[in-house]
Amino acid sequence: MSIVVDQIVDAKGLSCPMPIVKTKKALEGLEAGQVLEVQATDRGSLADIQGFAKTTGHHYLGSLDEDGVLKHYLRKANLNERKEETTFTQVIHNDELLQKLNENANIKIIDVREPAEFAFGHIPGAFLIPYHQLEDNLNQFSKDEEYYLICRTGNRSDYACQLLQEKGITKVKNVIPGMSQWQGPVERL
Repeated sequence: MSIVVDQIVDAKGLSCPMPIVKTKKALEGLEAGQVLEVQATDRGSLADIQGFAKTTGHHYLGSLDEDGVLKHYLRKANLNERKEETTFTQVIHNDELLQKLNENANIKIIDVREPAEFAFGHIPGAFLIPYHQLEDNLNQFSKDEEYYLICRTGNRSDYACQLLQEKGITKVKNVIPGMSQWQGPVERL
């Protein structure tokens, strides 16, 4: 299958949030309706691109995996389709979460990264639900419980918090800046 694109962004070798940064910049230069291909090797870019598209109104068309390179396709939205990108306002900083963990080990931490990222280091007791699987796992959340969502840098978990809030799960906080700067205990699989 040959996909016609108007611009290609090379984000190979870059990790979150850089593929999104490059995607945003490239979309600014496109006209509504044009298609952007983002090439990335970071497996988390799949969830990042989908979350970005959902929160901005741009159209996520799909992704292909060609020899370890993910090719993501986005169509730039028309002005009336676009949304102003929002940031989830309920946040907790890494050091505050660490303090809460020291006070109460029963805190519910949801790690929304990919399984490989989780395997190489996560907060002990955290539950893995990758961002792209959240909607399929809504039954694992209670509207009465409080959840702390974490990813590598706070971007995917931001999108995840917004998604859960839209689904009626409002007691959620985004952990920033996430695992990339986590100074607390880490568990590996």
